[in-house]
Amino acid sequence: MKYIGIIAAMNEEIDSIKILMKDISIKNIFELEFIIGKIHSKDVVLVKCGVGKVNAARTTQILIDNYKPEYIINVGTAGGLKDNINIGDVVIADKLVQHDFDITADGHEKGYISNLGKYFYSNKDLINRTEKIMKKLDEGFNAFIGTIATGDVFVQDLNVKKRIQNEFNPDCTEMEGAAIAQVCTLDNIPFIVIRAISDKPNGNNGIDFETYLKMACERYAKFIDIFLG
Repeated sequence: MKYIGIIAAMNEEIDSIKILMKDISIKNIFELEFIIGKIHSKDVVLVKCGVGKVNAARTTQILIDNYKPEYIINVGTAGGLKDNINIGDVVIADKLVQHDFDITADGHEKGYISNLGKYFYSNKDLINRTEKIMKKLDEGFNAFIGTIATGDVFVQDLNVKKRIQNEFNPDCTEMEGAAIAQVCTLDNIPFIVIRAISDKPNGNNGIDFETYLKMACERYAKFIDIFLG
């Protein structure tokens, strides 16, 4: 059986996908709950990784080892970094970078990881599928293909926001995507990262995140519903 793996960090993010599933069963592996079922006719396995890069990478490897997925989708929320990307919009990563990875002391660019490079690139066929969905969207929100910056920080500070913008010019920032992308790249598993904007770093966006989290989850879930339909 060929599974499609879906990874999200938080309960709210998981629940928005679980509601799309049928024929559900549960398996626990290393204290992770793997939710197995179908979305439309596709066999999927859904798992919550927890927040941050280490949790995301660990969960991705356990998913790959136990289910050998055809490809992996990482879904979740993110902070928007560009003026034209608003709360509720969706960003699909064509490439991802770890904005907090720094070996510039050895003469490398910020974000460069030894033997891997600076960016991790989503599977082109999966990107092409999202482009077709984007043309059909009429849901009151916009979708963009662009760069996602990942780091172990919920970005609120405006100076941190400006630094990330200046160094990588990303569309949004979050805390898991590039770590999942790194594991998938090392294991030769195709992947795509789809994020809905829940806030925009402004010094007080923690409140916005809580306010718009549910709406953002519903937005990317709509995208996944069409993607797997």
